Amino acid sequence: MKKILLTILATALFLASYAKENNEGKNSEAEKEAVQVIDFKGSIIDHVSSEALVGVEVQIEGTDIKAYTDFDGNFTFENLKPGKYNIIATYISYEKNTLENVEITRAADNLKIELEASK
Repeated sequence: MKKILLTILATALFLASYAKENNEGKNSEAEKEAVQVIDFKGSIIDHVSSEALVGVEVQIEGTDIKAYTDFDGNFTFENLKPGKYNIIATYISYEKNTLENVEITRAADNLKIELEASK
């Protein structure tokens, strides 16, 4: 009789543990979908020459989120929540450029920003 009770108890513990693991996995997937984040890419070029600008600071207004352009003028904001943002590009010897209400969604990718040299 004790063997049967121990077998039932062990089986119940195993099933409870298995159900908990499966439930946790489902919750984390639901949480990921609820808090969707994307990577948003863009590039910055000189308005006149169309050459890539290296080291331009690109910031989302009102946040600490910043990126800098690479050697090809490309930048990436990682783990952004979709929405509308004001994007500010600043570079030495160039006019600051603010793009207002840029809609960042899943489809939004490769924003092109032109900067003009300061006068």
